[in-house]
Amino acid sequence: MTCGVPWGLPGSAARSRVRAGKAHVIEGIEVAVDREAVVVTAREPLTVLSSAFVRGGLTAARAIVNLHVPKDLREDQADILLPRFTVRRAIPGPWVGLLTSAWTERAEIAHVRDRGLSAMAVVTVGLSNRVAAGTTPIAAWAPSTINAIVVVDGAAEPAALVNAVMTVTEVKAALLADADVRCDDGSLASGTSTDAVVIAATGRGAPHRFGGPISDFGWVVARAARAALEPGIRRWMEEHA
Repeated sequence: MTCGVPWGLPGSAARSRVRAGKAHVIEGIEVAVDREAVVVTAREPLTVLSSAFVRGGLTAARAIVNLHVPKDLREDQADILLPRFTVRRAIPGPWVGLLTSAWTERAEIAHVRDRGLSAMAVVTVGLSNRVAAGTTPIAAWAPSTINAIVVVDGAAEPAALVNAVMTVTEVKAALLADADVRCDDGSLASGTSTDAVVIAATGRGAPHRFGGPISDFGWVVARAARAALEPGIRRWMEEHA
């Protein structure tokens, strides 16, 4: 069996970088990008499954915040930053919060429509603290470096959301291998030390049972994630060559 996208497969993908501005690619969803943060805001609560720093797990949220922080931030300094930011920016609650040392103004946004579903991926990419899962030893916490947020205009059962998180992680690891991203010891990197993934669903339509790479739900998640992560990884590698 061969991998890749079969010729003639339906669907379309678009990618953009929003510099200090806002984008609307899914009805009722707004993405704001600037030097402080990436903020995804929904008119109606989203069903969210994530590894977020604040309110991670399975929850409902009106906003997803990916806040830029210094690389040397200590974990005990981090807890207050997201609440302060959301109050200052009047971000509606409940919200899910991530931290990143990557430049949020360089976020990549991709939008995919296929098989009656629409998915948007917003990612920030930095590769300073590369790791190989299961090989790199335990180390101190650091702000997340590859943060991937995917919003699907559709409904999904909780297990499908778990599947979708796995799907995004598979896409990330595959792209890092394709780009030959390596750890300091020369081993292929599977990610960075504290990557985060957020999958959010609007709840519209019939719920999807599966979110793996070849399911309808997982397919649009994977394509959107790939379309956003690939240029982000490539840009970082070119800038640090």
